[in-house]
Amino acid sequence: MKGFTLLELLIVIGVLVILIGSLIAAINPARQFAKANNARRWSDVTSLLNAVSQNIIDNRGVWTCSDYPQITTSTSGHFISNTEANICNCLVPRYLPSLPQDPSVGNPLTTCPSIYNTGYKIFQDSTTGRITIFAPYAQSEDGNPPDIRVTR
Repeated sequence: MKGFTLLELLIVIGVLVILIGSLIAAINPARQFAKANNARRWSDVTSLLNAVSQNIIDNRGVWTCSDYPQITTSTSGHFISNTEANICNCLVPRYLPSLPQDPSVGNPLTTCPSIYNTGYKIFQDSTTGRITIFAPYAQSEDGNPPDIRVTR
């Protein structure tokens, strides 16, 4: 009865290790998770800005929210949270079915809790009046995190 020699088995195992290692490097799961999370961030900031814009349109060009009467003009922005830019009750459920949250924070909020922080920031340019919503916790995909922001 003939079988494989120890050298042949070691060569086959070595080749498999090289192939599997190169496959894992090519797929790069950490990069894929970062890309997926950043895609969600792009979608979330766009949804938030659409809802804020719809509020402004419905109120004849004026942001109307009793919990957060004026959007900050500081370019560092305010977190969309119960302590800084408390806009949840002004958007959910009328303009959004749920309040998006950064993937690092959690799942979207279908109701407005007394304590929350979406992980997204909002500000309004003091000269143009344009509103920007951005994701400060964007993940690095290829060395540097992307600047995920939407302005309208």
